[in-house]
Amino acid sequence: MASPPQDRFYESHGLRLHYADWGNESASPLILIHGGRDHCRSWDVIARSLQPHYHVLAPDLRGHGDSDWTRGGSYALTEYVYDLTRLVRHIGAREVAIAGHSMGGMVGLIYAGTFPDQVSALVVLDGVTVMPNAKMAPAHERITTWAGQLDKLEERAPRRYATIAQAAAQIRAYNKRLPDELALHLATFGVRRNDDGFVRVGAPEGIERFGGIDIDHAIFGHVATTLGDAIGALDRRDPSTRVALAQLAQSDHRARERREPAAPIDARRDDRHGDGREIRQFLSGEGHVNYGLPPTCPR
Repeated sequence: MASPPQDRFYESHGLRLHYADWGNESASPLILIHGGRDHCRSWDVIARSLQPHYHVLAPDLRGHGDSDWTRGGSYALTEYVYDLTRLVRHIGAREVAIAGHSMGGMVGLIYAGTFPDQVSALVVLDGVTVMPNAKMAPAHERITTWAGQLDKLEERAPRRYATIAQAAAQIRAYNKRLPDELALHLATFGVRRNDDGFVRVGAPEGIERFGGIDIDHAIFGHVATTLGDAIGALDRRDPSTRVALAQLAQSDHRARERREPAAPIDARRDDRHGDGREIRQFLSGEGHVNYGLPPTCPR
């Protein structure tokens, strides 16, 4: 079993950002990007399975885990992407492979679409994306919504827990499929101690991520056409990433078909061993992950 990761830090936008370094520096770098309401140590099982083959790095996005919060209320996707450029520069890598979960998958998609020459492969697990026909509210309406949400945040007190076990119970209540041991692991690295107990760490959820550069959906088509067979999506809950990429790129890449499970699952947390194998097979060229239209989606 791989040793625990080393805690390392880098700077971006004046923020001190944390990442877990799993070692094996002589191997090709693989960056694992977590989703919202999460942190880098949620990747531990997958990271351990991939560490013998890659130099695995798992960052805490700004406002998550042991990374600094922004000086303000904006957590735009483009800011996460910029932080990723700083991390890649920090480790001195010319090219990286990326695996992202949920919101982290979208960060990976935008990064790969913007800097395709720096990405050897991209895997998106249960990703979210902008559908080609999605309609966006006018800018003034989005700003009004965003301002109102920030006002509510000013009035909201952090959720506090007397013990880590209590925080783990709250995580289990949110996702009843989680084993107790895994919920305790996620809680251990997802709270911080203060004078009166523990508080959850993580950027506020449900906020209109307004700010930075507006992302046009065409960037996802760009990443599909530039990376081609080097991109894969493991989407069990929502096929939007595969549908959007297939529509945008009008892709006809050959890909192996995989069965969808009977019930929705969180890929990292409920089938983490299987996904580690699939990521390794995909990155090593031993298999292709389907990102075309799944059989259940209308054409």
